[in-house]
Amino acid sequence: MEYKRIKSEKLYEQVADSLIHMIRQGDLKPGDKLDSVEQLAHHFGVGRSAVREALSGLRSMGLVEMRQGEGTYVQNFDPERFTLPVSTAFLMKQDDVKELYQVRKILEVGTAGYAAMSYQENDLKRMEEALQLMADAKGNDLLAERADIEFHIAIAEATHMELLIHLMGSVSDLMSETIRETRRILLYSENRADILFQEHERIYQAIKNREVKQARDRMFEHLENVEQLLFQELDKQ
Repeated sequence: MEYKRIKSEKLYEQVADSLIHMIRQGDLKPGDKLDSVEQLAHHFGVGRSAVREALSGLRSMGLVEMRQGEGTYVQNFDPERFTLPVSTAFLMKQDDVKELYQVRKILEVGTAGYAAMSYQENDLKRMEEALQLMADAKGNDLLAERADIEFHIAIAEATHMELLIHLMGSVSDLMSETIRETRRILLYSENRADILFQEHERIYQAIKNREVKQARDRMFEHLENVEQLLFQELDKQ
């Protein structure tokens, strides 16, 4: 009989568990507004991406509500409902993952094109930082996952279209989880890490050169390649 290794709890799960504890203890009450992502990141001593993922998980569990332009508020809840680990909120069926990749292509291909038209210099810097983080990962799964997620978020924010950024944010938790699971399956076999990095770099170069069609094409090719390889593995399970 084979047993899977128990993995250490992820940062976003620790953040979410801490917030759930505060809600259940009454330190945070229904209707209370949470601190900003930046403030929570400072309080917990983690990155903003970990806080965003934690809040997305709590939202999917019905514990918090995110109001555009206002902030995140604690919802009314039944304490008996929340006994499962936070990661349970991120579990998806294979058909859901496949459908999400279609949604990603619809959203992110267009997003890459708009980013090529609309980016400012500081937007390029964020993409470059994510790419450098990806290059420096060298087998560090968590670092590579974070860099990948931050690269895609940076592209969305480079559009400077608030509605699009909000729309991307509304599915960012699911996107983040599929990126994470994709990298776990594919990254460190058959030089896939190098290929993924090159695909991201080509997207970046097209955006930087303001080549709208190229940016769209490179993003589509990247998502198609990853989707094909991922689904091959999913269909084996």
